Amino acid sequence: MSQQVAAVDTLFLHERQDGDFTVVVQRDGERVMRGRLELKETDAGPRPARLRVKDGDDEIPRQPDEFVEIARRATRIRISEQTSRGQRDRLRAMLSGYQLDDKTKAVRTCRYCANAGRYSPLTSGTAIEADDEQICPDCAYEELDREANFRGLRSGAKDRLKELLLEVQDLERILNLLSGQLDPELTKFDTISATTDEIDPVPTEGLNLHPGIQSKLEARFDTLLPVQSLAVENGALEGRDQMVVSATATGKTLVGEMAGLDRVLNDQGKMLFLVPLVALANQKHEDFQDRYGDIANVTIRVGASRINDDGNRFDPGADVIVGTYEGIDHALRTGKDLGHIGTVVIDEVHTLGEQERGHRLDGLISRLKHYTEVRNQRTQWIYLSATVGNPEQLAGQLGANLVEFEERPVPIERHVTFADGQEKPRIENRLVKRAFDTKSSKGYRGQTIIFTNSRRRCHEIARKLEYDAAAYHAGLDYGRRKKVERMFGDQDLAAVVTTAALAAGVDFPASQVIFDSLAMGIEWLTVQEFEQMLGRAGRPDYHDEGTVYLLVEPEGSYHGSQEMTEDEVAFKLLKGEMESVTTRYDESSAVEETLANLVVGGKRAKHLNERMVGEVPTKHALGKLLEFGFIDGLEPTDLGRAVCRHFLAPDEAFVMLDGVRKGSHPYEIVADLELMEEE
Repeated sequence: MSQQVAAVDTLFLHERQDGDFTVVVQRDGERVMRGRLELKETDAGPRPARLRVKDGDDEIPRQPDEFVEIARRATRIRISEQTSRGQRDRLRAMLSGYQLDDKTKAVRTCRYCANAGRYSPLTSGTAIEADDEQICPDCAYEELDREANFRGLRSGAKDRLKELLLEVQDLERILNLLSGQLDPELTKFDTISATTDEIDPVPTEGLNLHPGIQSKLEARFDTLLPVQSLAVENGALEGRDQMVVSATATGKTLVGEMAGLDRVLNDQGKMLFLVPLVALANQKHEDFQDRYGDIANVTIRVGASRINDDGNRFDPGADVIVGTYEGIDHALRTGKDLGHIGTVVIDEVHTLGEQERGHRLDGLISRLKHYTEVRNQRTQWIYLSATVGNPEQLAGQLGANLVEFEERPVPIERHVTFADGQEKPRIENRLVKRAFDTKSSKGYRGQTIIFTNSRRRCHEIARKLEYDAAAYHAGLDYGRRKKVERMFGDQDLAAVVTTAALAAGVDFPASQVIFDSLAMGIEWLTVQEFEQMLGRAGRPDYHDEGTVYLLVEPEGSYHGSQEMTEDEVAFKLLKGEMESVTTRYDESSAVEETLANLVVGGKRAKHLNERMVGEVPTKHALGKLLEFGFIDGLEPTDLGRAVCRHFLAPDEAFVMLDGVRKGSHPYEIVADLELMEEE
């Protein structure tokens, strides 16, 4: 025993519930002995009566004098402040009897540790409030871990909660986050600062555009916004191809409008303005019709018209064609004459990086370039995006001049709290009310966009909100969507609840964005999609700042194919770097795009493949097309043309063919296709 405690850093004493004292001996920061000390009263004062040393589950009796020897060898003696005053006085009197007063001191310690026989002194920087007392960070972590594990939190969420625990030093406040509490000091993850680059604004009166568009711009603006000014300085009005990358609400669209309409009015060809979704095409079509309908003929071409298309659903001779990617691609695949194209604007060009739609946009761009080249049309290409991780590389692949403007007009606070699917509408209701009851310095109420992952959920949330709110998604008819947009713009609605799929084009002046879900359908959001959606929070002409809330369901998922859970995804998105926009080809997408390039480009299909952004395995794809009977030599068969016209992947085509040959009912064929998608 004496050898074991030959060098003692600290002797720690703590009152037990039975009135005895826990004894802990530390050497080099490690516990070397744990025991129990009982005192007795003598004429000389309190003295050691019994000492028992813990050995596994047993307590080994030792001579009381050994305690005195330990105390004398200790560099310091510490008594826990949780020991009652009377018992502390007894210990001090006992130690004083051995002339050990000078190295004895009462200290704050973690009671959990002390009861478990550990010495864990607390300082103002380490003490964590818990149940009206203070405990050490390790014990607080254990409590937090227990609750987090009960709720299914993964490591990313737990790490963030531990960071917060050290910051606020209050366990109860952190645990409240797991119950959907909305303490802004705790839910706040970070603030994205407002940034404004110093760009000399270009006066609109000096643009020297066609009088038709020039007069409209001068009536609306004295000067262009920074990103528009940069684009003009870099040749946007001189026919140069451009890729314009700038945050949401910074004015990118006008770059395409100025260039395209100037060329339209100067008889240099029509403008195609292409977007990924039907709802966005409808919105842009109405905007263009209202704004430019008196100087140009505006029509629309969307993907919905690609089946049984009679060619009369849009006017191919119009000055401005607003269309979806697939709508225009269908026109190319079916040999429609789009006339003289002067300008092509590809909005949301980062769609090239999406798994499902990326290869189709890649193919469309190549096929549309082929269309203009064989007709000797000097077409200008303008690509727009708010979110690109590799802008220089992508601009180079597209053969465009990069115009990048990193401005965020207002700061955005990002918050995270935890709740299950049942709790989320209650929290959303509080957040919507809090925002709408607050006015900015510019006199506007705070309004909210809530993003969720299904149309059904949109209506469910909208019904549960106390303040006026509306669901908004592609399943609503056009009139209903326009009514919602108008009411929101007039501040008659506190919130809209929309599907994540419409994130790219929801153009509501909202101060707050709430993520009810971090999924788009059954797929988790990418960093690009997430940044695009949160960028909807805060407009410089309306708000002082934007606010974003992620309502995260611990261990939540929306489909069996999702390997990550919502709490893991949340912190991946918040901390994630923008992914590079890269178009990847598997066998199915390579076959689909090569077939479309053969239908449109004939023998130049290899050239069309080679200039696409993604690397297409052309030789392998041709082999599969021959094997499937989609081509004969380099000529598409009737089957191949039908597959191409209807945008079918090979496996979809064969399911349909098999069903037709078996005489299956069309509903059965549709069911088989849906089952194939589930797999």
